[in-house]
Amino acid sequence: MADPGARHWGYDLSRRAGVRSGALYPVLQRMLDAGWLADGWEQPATGTHRPPRRYYKVTDAGQAQLGALLEAAHADARFDSLFSEEQQR
Repeated sequence: MADPGARHWGYDLSRRAGVRSGALYPVLQRMLDAGWLADGWEQPATGTHRPPRRYYKVTDAGQAQLGALLEAAHADARFDSLFSEEQQR
């Protein structure tokens, strides 16, 4: 949600969140199925040998739903340590 209009790649999301890809990709798939995310494939630049990368973008519906989840998490004391770390960055 830091940059909901941007494209996000699974590897980068996994690294930034500190979540293993085996845990992240099923969540991303559920969010795609729910319409919270849209996805696509980035074609590598000509002359590079990198394979295409799948990207994810938050949809308008996803922004509303994820925003509501974040608000609920802010109000829940169990998540206080997560948000205090976020504010320190």
